[in-house]
Amino acid sequence: MSERDASGGGNLDMFRDRETPAPRVWTVSQVNRAVRLLLEQTLPQLWMTGEVANFSRHRSGHCYFTLKDSSAQLRCVMFRRDARALPTDPEEGMTLRVFGGLTLYEARGGYQFVVRRLEAEQAEGMWKLAFDRLKRKLDTEGLTDPARKRPLPEFPRTVGVVTSPGSAALRDIIAVTARRAPWLRMLVRGTAVQGRGSGKEIAAAIVAVARRGVDLVIVARGGGSIEDLWGFNEEAVARAVAECPVPVVSGVGHETDVTICDLVADLRAATPSAAAEAVAPDRKALVRRLDGLGLRLGRTLSGQARARRWWLDAGASRLSEAVRQRVRREAGRLAAAAAAMEALSPLSTLARGYAVPLDGEGRLLRTTDDFTLARHFRLRVVDGSVPCDVAGEPAQQPGTAQIGH
Repeated sequence: MSERDASGGGNLDMFRDRETPAPRVWTVSQVNRAVRLLLEQTLPQLWMTGEVANFSRHRSGHCYFTLKDSSAQLRCVMFRRDARALPTDPEEGMTLRVFGGLTLYEARGGYQFVVRRLEAEQAEGMWKLAFDRLKRKLDTEGLTDPARKRPLPEFPRTVGVVTSPGSAALRDIIAVTARRAPWLRMLVRGTAVQGRGSGKEIAAAIVAVARRGVDLVIVARGGGSIEDLWGFNEEAVARAVAECPVPVVSGVGHETDVTICDLVADLRAATPSAAAEAVAPDRKALVRRLDGLGLRLGRTLSGQARARRWWLDAGASRLSEAVRQRVRREAGRLAAAAAAMEALSPLSTLARGYAVPLDGEGRLLRTTDDFTLARHFRLRVVDGSVPCDVAGEPAQQPGTAQIGH
C-alpha cells in the first residue's frame, strides 16, 4: 500500500462535468479511484475516538491497527513520518483519540482511516504510558535503586555541563557557580534538548564530557511540556547516566517535572540553578568552615603542646636520673681503676723506702755496667731526686755498687 496525503489527489471531473456523460461500463480501478476521491474530498479531516486493537508496527515504520466501539470497527494506518512522533505503542484495549481522514486503499477496495495524530484519552496518556514502561524496565534492572547513588565530591575542581548552548539554564548555572565558587572550572557540552533525536544527542554529550576528566556532570534544561522534555525520558539517556564514570546531577525542568534522567541520576535537583548550588560549594560557608577549623586546630595544637610538655618534663626527669646513675657507676669504676693503678705505681714503692737511680736522660740504671757508663746520676726518692756520683770501681760481685754522694 502506498502512502497518500490526506488532502487527496486527482479529480472528480467525471462527476463535476455534466456535459461529459459517465462511461457506461466502469472498471474496478475506476470505481475504487472515484470512491477514494469522493471520500477524501467530501469528508473533512476529523477527530475520532475508540478502543485500539491489533496494533502492529511494520518494519517499514508504518503502524496498522483497528479502532472500534461497541458496535463497529474501522481499520487505521499511521504512516512512518507521523508514527515516529509516538513515544511508545499503545496497549491493547486502550481508548485513543485519533486525528486524520478517510481514504480507500484502491488495490484491495477497502477503506481506512489515515491517522495523522494519535493521543490517549487519559492526561498525558501516551507519554505517561511510555514513561511508566521504561521506568518499570529500569526498576527491574536496579538502575533507579537509591542504593546505587554515588555521593558528590565535596570540593570538585572541574564540572561538566550538558545542556543547550546559550540557554537560560546554562546562564543560571554559570551565574550560581560564579557567585558560590568562582574557582570552579566548567566544561560545557552543547546539545539539542528537545525534538526528534534529542535523546541520542544528550546521551552522546554525557559520554563525551565524562571522558574529559571532569569530577561530575550536570545534565540540565529549563521547564516545558512533557513533549518538550521527552528527550530526557529516552532509554539512551538513562543508559548514559547509569554508565557515566563520575556522579551525575540532573536539573531538568521545574520542581514538578520528573524525568527518567532524574530517577537514574545520582542526585535530582529541582531546577538547573538548584543543580549548580548542589555542585558548587558556597565560598562564604567555606570561609566560615575554615575559620572554625582554624580554631579547632589551634585548640588541638595547644592541647598537644601541653601533653608534649608533660611528656618532655617526664622524659627529662627520667633522663636526669639515668645520667646520675650512669655517673655513679662510672665513678665507682674509675675509683676501682685508680686504686689498681695506685697499687702498681712506682711512687708507691718509693714511699716504702726504695729509691730509683736514673741517668742524665732519665733512663733507669739497672746493672753495674750502667753505673760504669753513667758516672753521674740522680737517685729518685719519694719526694724528689738526689744527685749522685760513682766514687770507685764497681764491685766484682754482680748486683752491688759503691755509691758516693
